[in-house]
Amino acid sequence: MATVRICVCGDEGVGKSSIITSLVKDVFVTAKIQPVLPQVTLPPTLGTPDNVTTIIVDTSALPHERHTLRKELRKSNVILLVYSDHYSYERVALFWMPYFRSLGVNVPVVLCANKSDLQTHGTTSQVVHEEMLPIMNEFKEIDSCIRTSAKEHHNINEVFFLCQKAVTHPIAPLYDSKEAALKPAAVSALQRVFHLCDKDKDGYWNDEEIHDFQIKCFEKPLSDDDLQNVKRSIQRFVPDAVDERGIDEKGFLLLNKIFAEKGRHETIWIILRKFHYTDSLSLQDSFLHPKFDVPQHSSAELSPAGYRFFVDLFIKFDKDNDGGLNDEELAALFAPTPGIPRSWTDSAFPSCTVRNEAGHITLQGWLAQWSMTTFEEPKTTLEYLAYLGFESDRGGTTTALKVTKPRKRRNRPGRVERNVFLCYVVGSSGSGKSALLSAFLQRPFSHTYHPTIKPQSAVNSVELKGGKQCYLILEELGELETAILENQAKLDACDLLCFTYDSSEPDSFAHIVELRKKYPHLDHLPAVYTALKADQDKTMQRCELQPDEYTAALNMSAPLHVSATWSSISELFVHLAECAAYPSTAFPKQEESSSDNMSLYLTLGAIACAAASVIFVWKRNAAASS
Repeated sequence: MATVRICVCGDEGVGKSSIITSLVKDVFVTAKIQPVLPQVTLPPTLGTPDNVTTIIVDTSALPHERHTLRKELRKSNVILLVYSDHYSYERVALFWMPYFRSLGVNVPVVLCANKSDLQTHGTTSQVVHEEMLPIMNEFKEIDSCIRTSAKEHHNINEVFFLCQKAVTHPIAPLYDSKEAALKPAAVSALQRVFHLCDKDKDGYWNDEEIHDFQIKCFEKPLSDDDLQNVKRSIQRFVPDAVDERGIDEKGFLLLNKIFAEKGRHETIWIILRKFHYTDSLSLQDSFLHPKFDVPQHSSAELSPAGYRFFVDLFIKFDKDNDGGLNDEELAALFAPTPGIPRSWTDSAFPSCTVRNEAGHITLQGWLAQWSMTTFEEPKTTLEYLAYLGFESDRGGTTTALKVTKPRKRRNRPGRVERNVFLCYVVGSSGSGKSALLSAFLQRPFSHTYHPTIKPQSAVNSVELKGGKQCYLILEELGELETAILENQAKLDACDLLCFTYDSSEPDSFAHIVELRKKYPHLDHLPAVYTALKADQDKTMQRCELQPDEYTAALNMSAPLHVSATWSSISELFVHLAECAAYPSTAFPKQEESSSDNMSLYLTLGAIACAAASVIFVWKRNAAASS
């Protein structure tokens, strides 16, 4: 917040104007001052917290000034309510607090007992206990209370600091004084902070982790004596929250509860704001959703820093070192987030990627899954990088991603400069597309047939010739095949079409022929033709041209004959990845005709004759001149 607007209220004669004058002049003014002071603006340079400008507005309690009072109360960020004797004290509960509520003003109130120099009875603690606490318990709007004396310049700076702090570091979102406990939203935010700073994920902050947390939040180290004092403070209330391993989550929450109870809630806000929390205890939208644009025909991929982050995350949470993340480990990993991304749930995670024999996602599958997410929904990856605590010295979470160069003229020779490719697998119902996706994920072959309704994906890494690794996403379109093939944006995202047919079913290839007739724009995408179920008896297709003849007429490679039951099917996935990386190899081959060759020869001959004529004329002119 750039500005804090303080409205000073209270009965006539309680010393409102004297408090303001004492702040501005830094001394008590004995001369008579005007009943209502003009607005005072304090720039940030005067020591205001969080670099804010402070506006102080004096008001009158007289009935004919009530309209101005209402207007100023509604514009304020915080109210400084002043009383100075028993009568004005009684009016706090009987008039002022109900009046604020009647106006619908929902801002913090700082209660100020002024003219403490005139009160000879009772210590400050007695006044707080007997006068202020009962009112604070009755009216939760009251943020804090303080005794002041304008005449003695006692607590004058402090009272306005409390007003500023009530706005910049509000206690209301953090602590429930009635329940004497941190509020659930504050607990959730602090639990996430603890989780992110527990680098070794053992459930404790060791001394090194406490030191790193201290430097990150407060930019100064914690001395050994201070650290021991912190631990002792926690142990007094919860002895088992601290042991030789360090401070556990319960101890960290207790420490923040102590801060709130002692009026040091600005310490909690410093921690929360360092971890990008807003005043409503939600993460800043600019932190979760930074600006990241992907131009048309380009795509987003994880950068080396992004891959390294997800590798480290996997290793930290694979507690049993079995090479996979079980349900408990996944739950612990996603603890500081809203849960597994919705797109993962929609794609039946983890069945869409590589798992081990126990059904747990492997590191290979984990990286493949994030590669697919980044390709399809880069904003989701950025959001989860923020939740999971990705840190960068510059650029924030966007440094974990990179944008590929746009795909242009994909039918020209050369490699497409990207490492994640999307391949739509299309073909007739029952042709074996689902079995192909399962084989891609190295799943055992199943003879049970389940028709695909919703689109389903499979993502895995593929090693290209020469050892370079890429990620290939195979997507079976299900009953949305027509809608997707008619959607140009969906086709723009696609790198390759894999046309499949059942080589043992005579009507299977006809579906591909009809598709290409119905959607001629598919010719603008590279394609691979694949004959599935090659382990069964091959049959003639009921088409005008057989598949080999059909592809030959297109000047394309003949269909590859494969079976999901063969181990050699892995060669198909390498071939698909190679065609996506080098799309010119999956377009119809261009052949020069004899007429084209003749034209070329005639053109070259004409150029040669012209050159010879120029040389001849030049030599003859040279001879004549000599």
